[in-house]
Amino acid sequence: MPPQPLLDLSTIDLNKILVDKEGIRRANPQRYEMEHLDGIVYIDTEHGRIVGIKNVRADEFWVRGHIPDRPILPGVIMIEAAAQLASYYTQTVLKYEGFFGFGGVDEVKFRGTVIPPARLVLGGPALDIRPRRRACYLQGFVDDKMVFEGKITGMPV
Repeated sequence: MPPQPLLDLSTIDLNKILVDKEGIRRANPQRYEMEHLDGIVYIDTEHGRIVGIKNVRADEFWVRGHIPDRPILPGVIMIEAAAQLASYYTQTVLKYEGFFGFGGVDEVKFRGTVIPPARLVLGGPALDIRPRRRACYLQGFVDDKMVFEGKITGMPV
């Protein structure tokens, strides 16, 4: 049986940007080629959920070499985008002061390819909130098809 989405994306306006790239930069330190979030479209502080987007472009640094003549978004970039979404949530909603870095991934499955141009929608709930560890279970979708899911863990650096 295929996995079930953790959020009903049909109830979220994916075109209404609540936090743009500049707003993300105020919380996340990644810059240049390592910025993998283009916007936050949903934040539910009561239930600990967040949804963000990454616009996958044909001119990104990885396209030329992964895979020539058939570019496929690397899974590690999907994981990085999800980690940046979890980091944004930790910095803004949970009000963590300091840098909360990437600590690990578990239960990761890639369920489809992402070929530019595409809009990768990432979202899910915070699972485990502790002083020295945060974990979110995030899923990624392109055109309503799940392409990625996994548990992202962060820790203070």
